[in-house]
Amino acid sequence: MYNFRTDLATERRDIYQKASKQEGEIDGIESTKEEINENVKVERVKITNENGEKAIGKPIGSYITIDIKNLKIAGEEEIEQAATTLSSELKKILDAHIDKQGEILVVGLGNIYVTPDSLGPKVINEIDVTRHIINYLPQYVEEGTRMVSAIAPGVLGTTGIETVEILKGIVDNIHPKLVIVIDALASRSIERISSTVQLSDTGIVPGAGVGNTRSEISVKTLGIPVIAIGIPTVVETAVLVNDSLDLFIEKLQEEAKSNDYLNKLKEEDNYEEIKEALVPKDYNLIVTPKEIDELIENMKDIVASGINMSL
Repeated sequence: MYNFRTDLATERRDIYQKASKQEGEIDGIESTKEEINENVKVERVKITNENGEKAIGKPIGSYITIDIKNLKIAGEEEIEQAATTLSSELKKILDAHIDKQGEILVVGLGNIYVTPDSLGPKVINEIDVTRHIINYLPQYVEEGTRMVSAIAPGVLGTTGIETVEILKGIVDNIHPKLVIVIDALASRSIERISSTVQLSDTGIVPGAGVGNTRSEISVKTLGIPVIAIGIPTVVETAVLVNDSLDLFIEKLQEEAKSNDYLNKLKEEDNYEEIKEALVPKDYNLIVTPKEIDELIENMKDIVASGINMSL
Protein backbone atom coordinates (compact mmCIF):
# COMPACT_ATOMS: atom_id res chain seq x y z
CA MET A 1 0.00 0.00 0.00
CA TYR A 2 1.18 3.53 -0.78
CA ASN A 3 2.14 5.98 1.95
CA PHE A 4 -0.84 8.27 1.30
CA ARG A 5 -0.59 10.49 4.42
CA THR A 6 -4.01 11.93 3.67
CA ASP A 7 -7.44 11.18 5.09
CA LEU A 8 -9.30 12.18 1.91
CA ALA A 9 -10.55 9.32 -0.28
CA THR A 10 -10.49 11.47 -3.42
CA GLU A 11 -6.82 12.36 -2.86
CA ARG A 12 -5.91 8.73 -2.20
CA ARG A 13 -7.57 7.71 -5.46
CA ASP A 14 -5.68 10.41 -7.39
CA ILE A 15 -2.37 9.42 -5.77
CA TYR A 16 -2.93 5.75 -6.62
CA GLN A 17 -3.82 6.54 -10.23
CA LYS A 18 -0.77 8.76 -10.67
CA ALA A 19 1.65 6.33 -9.01
CA SER A 20 0.34 3.31 -10.93
CA LYS A 21 0.04 5.35 -14.15
CA GLN A 22 -3.54 4.20 -14.46
CA GLU A 23 -5.98 6.08 -16.64
CA GLY A 24 -9.69 5.83 -16.00
CA GLU A 25 -11.45 4.64 -12.87
CA ILE A 26 -9.92 2.06 -10.52
CA ASP A 27 -11.64 -1.32 -10.30
CA GLY A 28 -13.94 -1.18 -7.28
CA ILE A 29 -14.22 2.61 -7.22
CA GLU A 30 -16.97 4.77 -8.71
CA SER A 31 -16.98 8.57 -8.70
CA THR A 32 -19.11 11.48 -9.87
CA LYS A 33 -18.69 15.26 -9.73
CA GLU A 34 -21.26 18.03 -9.37
CA GLU A 35 -20.82 21.80 -9.46
CA ILE A 36 -23.28 23.43 -7.05
CA ASN A 37 -22.15 26.96 -7.93
CA GLU A 38 -18.92 28.76 -8.80
CA ASN A 39 -17.65 28.38 -5.21
CA VAL A 40 -18.96 24.95 -4.16
CA LYS A 41 -18.25 21.61 -5.84
CA VAL A 42 -19.13 18.09 -4.72
CA GLU A 43 -17.31 14.86 -5.58
CA ARG A 44 -18.74 11.49 -4.57
CA VAL A 45 -16.39 8.51 -4.36
CA LYS A 46 -17.86 5.08 -3.69
CA ILE A 47 -15.69 2.06 -2.87
CA THR A 48 -17.66 -0.99 -3.92
CA ASN A 49 -15.39 -4.00 -3.40
CA GLU A 50 -12.12 -5.28 -1.91
CA ASN A 51 -10.09 -4.22 -4.95
CA GLY A 52 -11.02 -0.58 -4.38
CA GLU A 53 -10.50 -0.98 -0.65
CA LYS A 54 -6.98 -2.37 -1.10
CA ALA A 55 -6.04 0.17 -3.75
CA ILE A 56 -6.56 3.29 -1.65
CA GLY A 57 -6.64 1.87 1.89
CA LYS A 58 -10.15 2.99 2.74
CA PRO A 59 -13.07 0.74 3.81
CA ILE A 60 -15.94 -0.08 1.45
CA GLY A 61 -18.47 2.74 1.62
CA SER A 62 -19.33 6.23 0.42
CA TYR A 63 -17.10 9.32 0.64
CA ILE A 64 -18.45 12.75 -0.29
CA THR A 65 -16.02 15.64 -0.69
CA ILE A 66 -17.33 19.21 -0.69
CA ASP A 67 -14.81 21.79 -1.93
CA ILE A 68 -15.42 25.40 -0.93
CA LYS A 69 -13.48 28.20 -2.65
CA ASN A 70 -12.55 31.57 -1.16
CA LEU A 71 -13.38 30.53 2.40
CA LYS A 72 -10.88 33.04 3.80
CA ILE A 73 -13.06 35.88 2.55
CA ALA A 74 -16.42 34.11 2.78
CA GLY A 75 -19.38 36.12 4.02
CA GLU A 76 -22.59 34.91 5.66
CA GLU A 77 -24.21 34.07 2.32
CA GLU A 78 -21.30 31.90 1.16
CA ILE A 79 -21.13 30.12 4.52
CA GLU A 80 -24.89 29.47 4.40
CA GLN A 81 -24.62 28.04 0.87
CA ALA A 82 -21.85 25.67 1.95
CA ALA A 83 -23.83 24.63 5.05
CA THR A 84 -26.91 23.93 2.91
CA THR A 85 -24.86 21.69 0.61
CA LEU A 86 -23.39 19.85 3.60
CA SER A 87 -26.87 19.42 5.09
CA SER A 88 -28.24 18.00 1.85
CA GLU A 89 -25.45 15.43 1.53
CA LEU A 90 -25.65 14.50 5.22
CA LYS A 91 -29.44 13.96 5.00
CA LYS A 92 -28.94 11.42 2.22
CA ILE A 93 -26.49 9.42 4.35
CA LEU A 94 -28.71 9.65 7.43
CA ASP A 95 -31.79 8.45 5.51
CA ALA A 96 -29.83 5.41 4.35
CA HIS A 97 -28.93 4.38 7.92
CA ILE A 98 -31.59 5.64 10.34
CA ASP A 99 -35.28 6.63 10.55
CA LYS A 100 -36.51 10.20 11.03
CA GLN A 101 -36.85 9.87 14.82
CA GLY A 102 -33.75 7.78 15.60
CA GLU A 103 -31.61 9.21 18.39
CA ILE A 104 -28.22 10.61 17.36
CA LEU A 105 -25.02 11.26 19.29
CA VAL A 106 -22.75 13.99 17.87
CA VAL A 107 -19.08 13.70 18.86
CA GLY A 108 -16.47 16.45 18.44
CA LEU A 109 -12.97 14.98 18.39
CA GLY A 110 -9.82 16.99 19.01
CA ASN A 111 -8.10 19.32 21.43
CA ILE A 112 -9.84 22.67 21.86
CA TYR A 113 -6.53 24.26 23.03
CA VAL A 114 -4.73 23.43 19.75
CA THR A 115 -6.30 25.57 17.02
CA PRO A 116 -5.89 23.22 14.01
CA ASP A 117 -7.32 20.40 16.15
CA SER A 118 -10.13 22.40 17.77
CA LEU A 119 -12.81 22.06 15.10
CA GLY A 120 -14.68 19.15 16.72
CA PRO A 121 -15.08 20.66 20.22
CA LYS A 122 -16.04 24.05 18.74
CA VAL A 123 -18.76 22.49 16.59
CA ILE A 124 -20.20 20.72 19.64
CA ASN A 125 -20.82 24.09 21.32
CA GLU A 126 -23.11 25.03 18.39
CA ILE A 127 -25.14 21.80 18.11
CA ASP A 128 -28.86 22.01 18.95
CA VAL A 129 -29.10 19.28 21.62
CA THR A 130 -32.60 18.08 22.51
CA ARG A 131 -32.25 14.87 24.55
CA HIS A 132 -32.43 16.56 27.95
CA ILE A 133 -35.40 18.71 26.94
CA ILE A 134 -37.35 15.73 25.60
CA ASN A 135 -36.58 13.75 28.77
CA TYR A 136 -37.35 16.46 31.35
CA LEU A 137 -39.52 19.08 29.63
CA PRO A 138 -41.42 17.19 26.92
CA GLN A 139 -44.31 19.70 27.01
CA TYR A 140 -42.05 22.31 25.41
CA VAL A 141 -40.90 20.10 22.52
CA GLU A 142 -42.69 19.71 19.21
CA GLU A 143 -43.91 16.16 18.66
CA GLY A 144 -41.58 14.11 16.49
CA THR A 145 -38.45 16.07 17.45
CA ARG A 146 -35.38 13.88 17.16
CA MET A 147 -33.29 13.23 20.27
CA VAL A 148 -29.82 14.71 19.82
CA SER A 149 -27.00 14.60 22.36
CA ALA A 150 -23.43 15.84 21.97
CA ILE A 151 -20.03 15.44 23.60
CA ALA A 152 -16.41 16.55 23.14
CA PRO A 153 -14.48 13.69 24.82
CA GLY A 154 -11.04 15.33 24.68
CA VAL A 155 -7.86 13.57 23.60
CA LEU A 156 -5.84 10.67 24.98
CA GLY A 157 -3.03 12.97 26.10
CA THR A 158 -5.30 14.86 28.51
CA THR A 159 -7.79 12.14 29.55
CA GLY A 160 -5.62 9.01 29.53
CA ILE A 161 -8.57 7.22 27.92
CA GLU A 162 -8.95 6.17 24.29
CA THR A 163 -11.83 8.06 22.70
CA VAL A 164 -13.48 4.86 21.53
CA GLU A 165 -13.54 3.61 25.15
CA ILE A 166 -15.39 6.77 26.25
CA LEU A 167 -17.85 6.47 23.38
CA LYS A 168 -18.53 2.79 24.08
CA GLY A 169 -19.58 3.71 27.62
CA ILE A 170 -21.89 6.46 26.35
CA VAL A 171 -23.42 4.29 23.63
CA ASP A 172 -24.05 1.45 26.10
CA ASN A 173 -25.85 3.83 28.47
CA ILE A 174 -27.92 6.17 26.26
CA HIS A 175 -28.40 3.81 23.28
CA PRO A 176 -28.27 6.19 20.29
CA LYS A 177 -29.09 4.74 16.87
CA LEU A 178 -26.22 6.51 15.09
CA VAL A 179 -23.08 8.53 15.84
CA ILE A 180 -21.82 11.57 13.91
CA VAL A 181 -18.11 12.21 14.48
CA ILE A 182 -16.41 15.52 13.59
CA ASP A 183 -12.62 15.68 13.35
CA ALA A 184 -9.72 17.58 11.79
CA LEU A 185 -7.97 15.74 8.95
CA ALA A 186 -4.66 15.81 7.10
CA SER A 187 -4.43 16.52 3.37
CA ARG A 188 -1.89 16.18 0.56
CA SER A 189 -2.82 19.56 -0.91
CA ILE A 190 -2.25 23.06 0.43
CA GLU A 191 -5.38 24.48 -1.18
CA ARG A 192 -7.63 21.96 0.61
CA ILE A 193 -6.74 23.23 4.09
CA SER A 194 -9.98 24.32 5.78
CA SER A 195 -11.74 24.53 2.41
CA THR A 196 -12.83 20.90 2.02
CA VAL A 197 -15.35 18.80 3.93
CA GLN A 198 -15.38 15.00 3.68
CA LEU A 199 -18.39 12.96 4.75
CA SER A 200 -18.24 9.18 4.98
CA ASP A 201 -20.40 6.37 6.32
CA THR A 202 -17.45 4.18 7.31
CA GLY A 203 -16.40 5.80 10.59
CA ILE A 204 -12.97 7.25 11.26
CA VAL A 205 -9.48 6.35 12.49
CA PRO A 206 -8.36 9.46 14.43
CA GLY A 207 -4.79 10.62 13.74
CA ALA A 208 -4.24 8.32 10.76
CA GLY A 209 -3.39 11.17 8.39
CA VAL A 210 -0.54 12.48 10.58
CA GLY A 211 0.92 9.13 11.65
CA ASN A 212 -0.65 9.18 15.14
CA THR A 213 -3.20 6.42 14.61
CA ARG A 214 -5.72 5.79 17.39
CA SER A 215 -8.39 3.12 17.76
CA GLU A 216 -11.01 3.34 15.02
CA ILE A 217 -14.50 4.65 15.69
CA SER A 218 -16.89 2.68 13.51
CA VAL A 219 -19.78 0.22 13.45
CA LYS A 220 -17.20 -2.49 14.24
CA THR A 221 -16.22 -0.88 17.56
CA LEU A 222 -19.49 0.80 18.60
CA GLY A 223 -22.08 -1.57 17.13
CA ILE A 224 -24.05 1.26 15.44
CA PRO A 225 -23.49 3.26 12.22
CA VAL A 226 -20.87 6.02 12.41
CA ILE A 227 -20.86 8.97 10.02
CA ALA A 228 -17.61 10.92 9.91
CA ILE A 229 -17.35 14.61 8.99
CA GLY A 230 -13.76 15.72 8.55
CA ILE A 231 -11.98 18.87 7.43
CA PRO A 232 -8.27 19.09 6.53
CA THR A 233 -6.49 21.64 8.71
CA VAL A 234 -2.84 20.55 8.35
CA VAL A 235 -0.32 19.24 5.81
CA GLU A 236 3.21 17.89 6.15
CA THR A 237 6.23 19.98 5.22
CA ALA A 238 6.89 17.46 2.44
CA VAL A 239 3.47 18.27 0.97
CA LEU A 240 4.19 21.99 1.21
CA VAL A 241 7.53 21.59 -0.56
CA ASN A 242 6.07 19.26 -3.21
CA ASP A 243 3.22 21.67 -4.02
CA SER A 244 5.64 24.61 -4.03
CA LEU A 245 7.94 22.67 -6.37
CA ASP A 246 5.05 22.10 -8.77
CA LEU A 247 4.24 25.81 -8.77
CA PHE A 248 7.92 26.63 -9.33
CA ILE A 249 8.11 24.19 -12.24
CA GLU A 250 4.96 25.68 -13.78
CA LYS A 251 6.57 29.12 -13.61
CA LEU A 252 9.73 27.82 -15.32
CA GLN A 253 7.66 26.01 -17.93
CA GLU A 254 5.98 29.28 -18.86
CA GLU A 255 9.44 30.68 -19.61
CA ALA A 256 10.87 27.51 -21.19
CA LYS A 257 7.90 25.62 -22.59
CA SER A 258 9.80 22.62 -23.92
CA ASN A 259 12.02 21.22 -21.22
CA ASP A 260 11.92 17.44 -20.94
CA TYR A 261 13.43 17.36 -17.47
CA LEU A 262 10.96 19.84 -15.99
CA ASN A 263 8.03 18.13 -17.72
CA LYS A 264 9.08 14.79 -16.26
CA LEU A 265 9.57 16.28 -12.79
CA LYS A 266 6.14 17.91 -12.93
CA GLU A 267 4.41 14.66 -13.91
CA GLU A 268 5.85 12.74 -10.97
CA ASP A 269 4.79 12.85 -7.33
CA ASN A 270 7.97 13.93 -5.51
CA TYR A 271 6.47 13.63 -2.03
CA GLU A 272 8.41 10.51 -0.99
CA GLU A 273 11.79 11.84 -2.17
CA ILE A 274 11.20 15.17 -0.42
CA LYS A 275 10.08 13.42 2.75
CA GLU A 276 13.21 11.21 2.77
CA ALA A 277 15.34 14.35 2.69
CA LEU A 278 13.41 16.06 5.52
CA VAL A 279 12.79 13.23 8.00
CA PRO A 280 16.43 12.59 9.10
CA LYS A 281 16.72 16.24 10.18
CA ASP A 282 13.27 16.25 11.85
CA TYR A 283 12.16 18.90 9.37
CA ASN A 284 8.99 17.11 8.19
CA LEU A 285 6.72 19.24 10.34
CA ILE A 286 2.94 19.34 10.41
CA VAL A 287 2.02 22.84 9.25
CA THR A 288 -1.10 24.98 9.14
CA PRO A 289 -1.81 28.43 7.64
CA LYS A 290 -1.54 31.66 9.63
CA GLU A 291 -5.26 32.32 9.08
CA ILE A 292 -6.23 29.02 10.75
CA ASP A 293 -8.18 30.77 13.56
CA GLU A 294 -10.53 32.49 11.11
CA LEU A 295 -10.76 29.41 8.88
CA ILE A 296 -11.69 27.19 11.82
CA GLU A 297 -14.43 29.65 12.84
CA ASN A 298 -15.89 29.63 9.32
CA MET A 299 -15.73 25.83 9.04
CA LYS A 300 -17.24 25.50 12.52
CA ASP A 301 -20.22 27.58 11.38
CA ILE A 302 -20.61 25.53 8.19
CA VAL A 303 -20.44 22.14 9.92
CA ALA A 304 -22.64 23.07 12.89
CA SER A 305 -25.29 24.68 10.67
CA GLY A 306 -25.20 21.76 8.25
CA ILE A 307 -25.68 19.23 11.04
CA ASN A 308 -28.45 21.24 12.73
CA MET A 309 -30.36 21.67 9.46
CA SER A 310 -30.09 17.97 8.62
CA LEU A 311 -31.29 16.85 12.07
